[in-house]
Amino acid sequence: MYPNILRHPGPTPIPKKVELAMAENMISHRSEEFVKLYRETTERVKPIFGTKQEILLLPSGGTAALEAAVVNTVSPGEEVVVVTVGAFGDYFVSICEKNGLVVHKLEKEWGEACTKEELADFLKPLSNIKAVFATYNETSTGILNPVWELAEAVKEHSDAIFIVDGVSGIGGVPAEMDEWGIDILVTGSQKAMMLPPGLSIVAVNEKAWKVIEANRSTAYYLDLLSYRDWAEKGMTPNTPAVSLIMGLSAVCDLIEEEGGISKTAERHEVMKNMVRAAMNALNIELLTDDEYASPTITAIRTPKSLDLAEYLRHLKKKYHLDFAGGLGRLQGKIFRFGHMGYCFPSDILQAVSLMEAGLQDFAYSFEPGAGVRAAQDVYLASLRK
Repeated sequence: MYPNILRHPGPTPIPKKVELAMAENMISHRSEEFVKLYRETTERVKPIFGTKQEILLLPSGGTAALEAAVVNTVSPGEEVVVVTVGAFGDYFVSICEKNGLVVHKLEKEWGEACTKEELADFLKPLSNIKAVFATYNETSTGILNPVWELAEAVKEHSDAIFIVDGVSGIGGVPAEMDEWGIDILVTGSQKAMMLPPGLSIVAVNEKAWKVIEANRSTAYYLDLLSYRDWAEKGMTPNTPAVSLIMGLSAVCDLIEEEGGISKTAERHEVMKNMVRAAMNALNIELLTDDEYASPTITAIRTPKSLDLAEYLRHLKKKYHLDFAGGLGRLQGKIFRFGHMGYCFPSDILQAVSLMEAGLQDFAYSFEPGAGVRAAQDVYLASLRK
């Protein structure tokens, strides 16, 4: 039986080293062995976030970490700004509204990023903003928001804390939480971090801790103050995802063996450029422009004269190549080519080749091999640098 070639935005393929680490014998989450594992692993995660702050590990999906960031910092009736450039920005809106916050929504066209100037202009007439929320890497559109610039706008035009969803980017893109001025940064395990779903990772700076301490949160399971207190002991307040933390240690091994997160981010940048060059060579349109294109996922418009649903089903059934479709208002209009985490240039060449085979099956007009050659040229050029 052929293996599924998973080119999704998450869950993503799991390295064998990580699988083996997660298969180790179980240990107690109140044991000395776990304390050692927890402390060593969270310390090694810090460079991936670009922070010296304490790393907290929650036994949850990324959405729970987003909710934790909301309920621990803002109380019902208080005002927040949410920058949304796609479906997962809208997640933040929904979480905030569900928790009774007054939401000022800065919404961009799907496929566009938010600029510093746009956020600054949006913030200027607002005077009581407690927090600003933004998505770093928008999975639904393949946009990488310039959060380093957005952080500047927040600091220049408000007293709010800046909270960033890094779920589909951290581990595959540059992150300098401390240098950029991000107050809370969160990610999930199942994307560029090369783990199965079920673990979220949170970093909080001193400014945000002061806000959290002053906030009257009703959170219990998602109480970040409790996680901070237990982290000082090298533990978590509730039963953690022990096996996933073992796997996270192996992920740190892999990133360090590659040369550190900067080298890992370079690989993702190369893969992004390979995919974009291939689609251009095949005369297939992309949703985003080059300036703000995501290094971990590419949103590709439906090729002309092609039934997208049938094409994606055909690729999966005949060639075992599994892409993701569009979300929300982009459903049926795009598909998404994931190149995050345990993915390498050779995987891009394989996927583009199989894409071309599928296009020929559907009698799509193109020069066979053009996409593969274009992607290969990008890869070879990167090796010469």
